[in-house]
Amino acid sequence: MAFVAFIGFDDFSFELATSLIRAGYKVKAFEINQAWKDKFLKSGGINCASIVEAGEDVAALFVLNSHLNVINDSSFGNALRGLQKDVVVVLVSSTPLRNDVQNLEKLFTGIFTLTFLRNLCDGHFPFSAVDYEIHNLVEAYVSKGVSEALDGQLLTVASGRATAISRARPFLSAMCEKLIIFEGEVDAASKTNMVIELLKGIHFVASLEAICLGVKAGIHPWIIYDIISNAAGNSWIFKNCVPHLLKGDIRPEFLRSLVQDMGIVMDKAKSHTFPLPLLAVTHQQLMLGSSHGYGDEDVLLEQAWKSAYGVSISDAANTEVYNPEQLADEITSKSSSVKRVGFIGLGAMGFGMATQLIRSDFCVIGYDVFKPTLTKFTDAGGLTGNSPAEVSKDVEVLVIMVTNETQVESVLYGEAGAISALPYGASIILSSTVSPGYVSQLEQRLGNEGKNLKLVDAPVSGGVQRASKGALTIMASGTKEALRSTGSVLSALSEKLYVIKGVCGAGSGVKMVNQLLAGVHIASGAEAMAFGARLGLNTRTLFEVILNSQGSSWMFENRVPHMLDDDYTPYSALDIFVKDLGIVSRECASHKVPLHLSVTAHQLFLAGSAAGWGRQDDAGVVKVYETLTGVKVKGRPPTLKKEVVLGSLPPEWPEDVIGDIQQLNERNSKILVVLDDDPTGTQTVHDINVLTEWTLDSLIEQFRKKPKCFFILTNSRSLSSEKAWALVEEICTNLRAASESVEHSDYMVVLRGDSTLRGHFPEEADAAISVLGVVDAWIICPFFFQGGRYTVDDIHYVADSDELIPAGDTEFAKDATFGYKSSNLREWIEEKTAGRIQAGTVASISIQLLRKGGPDAVCEYLCSLEKGRACIVNAASERDMAVFAAGMIKAEMKGKNFLCRTAASFVSARVGITPIPPLLPKDVGIDKERNGGLIVVGSYVPKTTKQVQELKSRCGLFLRCIEVI
Repeated sequence: MAFVAFIGFDDFSFELATSLIRAGYKVKAFEINQAWKDKFLKSGGINCASIVEAGEDVAALFVLNSHLNVINDSSFGNALRGLQKDVVVVLVSSTPLRNDVQNLEKLFTGIFTLTFLRNLCDGHFPFSAVDYEIHNLVEAYVSKGVSEALDGQLLTVASGRATAISRARPFLSAMCEKLIIFEGEVDAASKTNMVIELLKGIHFVASLEAICLGVKAGIHPWIIYDIISNAAGNSWIFKNCVPHLLKGDIRPEFLRSLVQDMGIVMDKAKSHTFPLPLLAVTHQQLMLGSSHGYGDEDVLLEQAWKSAYGVSISDAANTEVYNPEQLADEITSKSSSVKRVGFIGLGAMGFGMATQLIRSDFCVIGYDVFKPTLTKFTDAGGLTGNSPAEVSKDVEVLVIMVTNETQVESVLYGEAGAISALPYGASIILSSTVSPGYVSQLEQRLGNEGKNLKLVDAPVSGGVQRASKGALTIMASGTKEALRSTGSVLSALSEKLYVIKGVCGAGSGVKMVNQLLAGVHIASGAEAMAFGARLGLNTRTLFEVILNSQGSSWMFENRVPHMLDDDYTPYSALDIFVKDLGIVSRECASHKVPLHLSVTAHQLFLAGSAAGWGRQDDAGVVKVYETLTGVKVKGRPPTLKKEVVLGSLPPEWPEDVIGDIQQLNERNSKILVVLDDDPTGTQTVHDINVLTEWTLDSLIEQFRKKPKCFFILTNSRSLSSEKAWALVEEICTNLRAASESVEHSDYMVVLRGDSTLRGHFPEEADAAISVLGVVDAWIICPFFFQGGRYTVDDIHYVADSDELIPAGDTEFAKDATFGYKSSNLREWIEEKTAGRIQAGTVASISIQLLRKGGPDAVCEYLCSLEKGRACIVNAASERDMAVFAAGMIKAEMKGKNFLCRTAASFVSARVGITPIPPLLPKDVGIDKERNGGLIVVGSYVPKTTKQVQELKSRCGLFLRCIEVI
């Protein structure tokens, strides 16, 4: 085995080297620092006396970027001169941006020569480059992954030409938890790092602006931090940098480093003639802040900001803090009893909130200008009125959930408005997103009515799904009397209820800060992705890198998939941020806090609205960049070479766990009940009963036999969505009744569906949940080894010969009934649920976890999931599937309950079935005599056509075809 050599160490490259040693590679290194040499020797490495020695007999040479300028030039040249042509040279970087990376694009052309090294090291190489060529060069940027899946483990982003990547891949895969590759330009890793730095800078200044505005609005900064770090306005920078800002321990040198990095990115954009308005404002803000620190190293960043903007963040942070959730508990525990509630505004959010109140035993009278909604509300058990006044008569609490301040005015003071009809002493909950100033003025106006009307400012966050479950986050403010009179209603609507001290309007102040951050993060995500497209990066791959980096944010993860799919179905309209950032602009003017970044983001949304995209999804702000520059952010997952992908994955879990599964199933009493939506689902199992009816008696009979598994053939894929729902609901109802009739008959339902993602999802799952109740997790696992269906890095692939094609690019995705766009399973779930389940909330079990952690790691991960969460399973081999199944059974034995939507491979693994060869005619008693037979073909995708053509070519002499139209 040839050596792998390292030239120079830092913390990251040392970890890479020792990972290779643990993986069984022979690793040597040249390093001048004795401490590193001692650590390396102790780890099993071999120290070299010179660079030339390090370069002898190597398959790969890793050169630390930051050490290039201290390497003896001539000896390094001699080392390179001695390299074999098939050796891959990997330039490793783990440092922030350097000015020299801007030269990479010019210097990496064709075959890489030592001209690059001379330029990179400011011309200090004394030897000529003309005789030296490096045929295989890879750039690798190494960092600690910050996503939930990586949690501080090594992430390597590598780029280079196909041959070089092929040679480097085995080493790179062995030395990090996650490897992301850009194939093509060798400097793509550096360009990716530039995009990340762009986001980090913008997110930092956005965090500063948010905290400053919140402080000026009278809200304690630690309260802002605690709420926003768990809300849609969160980012890695906000969560990790704001505490340091509030403690006053961020120094000017940090700011100056950001200024330098932003300058490098700005220069890169200028060279590509690409506008970066958000970054330009960010750069100016950072320069302004850093200029106040020059000449006085003891000046803290926060003091510089105070000098420039008159906002003392640290003084506000040091004031006495309180617990807004505890305050909410105290108020709701003393809240008045409420029976009759009026609800105005039954849009997507309002309808969910109002029906949740009905389920919480309130009598709810609703009104909406859209009349069909009133019929739907009546069907849900509500009462309706024909005007705000009619709804408000005799109610104790009136909830208003309309779009903007103009609509609030119309509801309260317009024709047939609510104010005239509200009884004396009634309370109003205002949940619309409006400005804090408007709320304060409204409270004063209500006080002048002489009816003792009370106002609670209670904006909400959480989305439609959480609204319908009573799981919203509510930020409430108002007098104690007003809060106590509405406490039971607020409690019924919320999972997290915060009571914000201060004037009525403080709750809207917190919502305003959240919307500031959320809006800037959407716009910065658009700017980053458009810039990445101009740099020639694969935008899908870029998105994956950023998700695992310090440039990530909640909104980036949630909205960028819409940009990548070029799908602007309005889950949240662009015009909403025209309104919400407009509120920010007015309030910052009122408080005399100049928020340059936020108002620039507002202008981008205004530009999108002016272009006619206001009613499209807010991710459509990316079209502003696309229209100006001609780039397209849309990116589909690429078709990959099957051998390359499977070869790049970590080794499989070393133990065969089928025997363990069989033993676990002996101790686990749950019966697996598989609802098969077409007759092909049983092809991976044997010796399993298949029912074609689901009467109560037949199910009771099955449960009495105590089988480990049985199938019910529903054939529901041939039905309409409504009929499929009704069928699954009926079967699950009978299953529950049968289980209750037979002692010790606990069971788990598996919805066996198509491995190419066709079928009635989520309708069948929703139907099952409506009967079975909320489960701990939905498991989505379409892996099917026999059919060549693989899931890698959350992308579902269909194998075709030696290629892996993203499922969304296959003929199956164009199905007239069950068509879809997304190949990424997280995004597929969001697409199929019409945004009810957001891609960013979907959990994922990675192949790395399966192959490195084994069943125990799977069990631990499943047990840690929030109840009711959707979870996808990556798998590229039957061993992966078995490892997952073993871990899942262990989680079940700890009391967890799951609902599964899977392909056929999961079922055989979960039951612990040992495969047998396909049955031959003789195995079923058929002799050699031909007596005829019938083959029925009902599918209509091109692949089936190819299969029929192959059948006819082989058996055409004795095959007769009948086409039924």
